[in-house]
Amino acid sequence: MNRWPFALPVGALLLFGLLGAWRMLNPDKGDFARVSRAAPEFVFELKEGGETSFAPPPGGETIAVNLFASWCAPCEAEHKYLMALGETHPGQLVGVLYKDKPENGDAFLARLGNPFTQVALDPEGRGGLDFGLTGVPETFVISGEGEILLHINGPLDETSLQKVSEALGAPRS
Repeated sequence: MNRWPFALPVGALLLFGLLGAWRMLNPDKGDFARVSRAAPEFVFELKEGGETSFAPPPGGETIAVNLFASWCAPCEAEHKYLMALGETHPGQLVGVLYKDKPENGDAFLARLGNPFTQVALDPEGRGGLDFGLTGVPETFVISGEGEILLHINGPLDETSLQKVSEALGAPRS
């Protein structure tokens, strides 16, 4: 009896399993553009009081939205880049405190500095899900019309800071 007909499906399954395992151990990281994807219509409560949504952003200007948490070590590591971004693009950086208590976010920002124009709250993480968040920190650049222009998955570094700055446009004076 010929055994090849049985070996082919097993070989194909093994090959797909190995490929899947390799992709899980070596995921694509970094940033990627999401052209023509609308910002979520989720309405966030603001820490200072009131509400905001990013579809379109308040004021109709391009902004960067950074989702962060006080319990997130990579958020602390990227914070110096957010401070630089807040200085070069004042009024264009909004923070979203993700699955965290406002008092913890206040302590985090008091210790490291507050680069954000506003801080929105997302205690249950529903707004982050609407963004497509895979884990904090993540940064989204949203056009004045409410389209996501750029999505940085993970903490900012020199390269991604430059991309966010370019997407925000010429620095304000």
